[in-house]
Amino acid sequence: MTKMLIVDDNKSFRQELKYLVASRFPHLNIEEALDGKEALEKISSSLPDFIFMDINLSGESGLELTSKIKRTYSDIVIIIISSYDLPEYRNAAKQSGADYFVSKGGSSAGEILALVESILTTLNPKD
Repeated sequence: MTKMLIVDDNKSFRQELKYLVASRFPHLNIEEALDGKEALEKISSSLPDFIFMDINLSGESGLELTSKIKRTYSDIVIIIISSYDLPEYRNAAKQSGADYFVSKGGSSAGEILALVESILTTLNPKD
């Protein structure tokens, strides 16, 4: 079963994203974490295939956490999510090792679902 983790300190955003993705991809196992500590615990116990990671987290930033995760688990696909769609944020996400960048306000539900579908196709190619 493909596993997804949402790391964001905003509970309502986590739940909205989880509902959106689960409604289109009910076979996904979706977990949530509110900060870096909880995210690392969930990663070590259930090893997600991909992660939606907020930049602004309490404690360790999502960018620092992304770098740390990529050093140990280079195959995990990480999508940085941010309310601030700025070139410097996109560049910082790329520098941290993130695979994608999504703007919370600038990306439609359809765009997010298309990205998830693309990731799932890459993770689980049909023979």
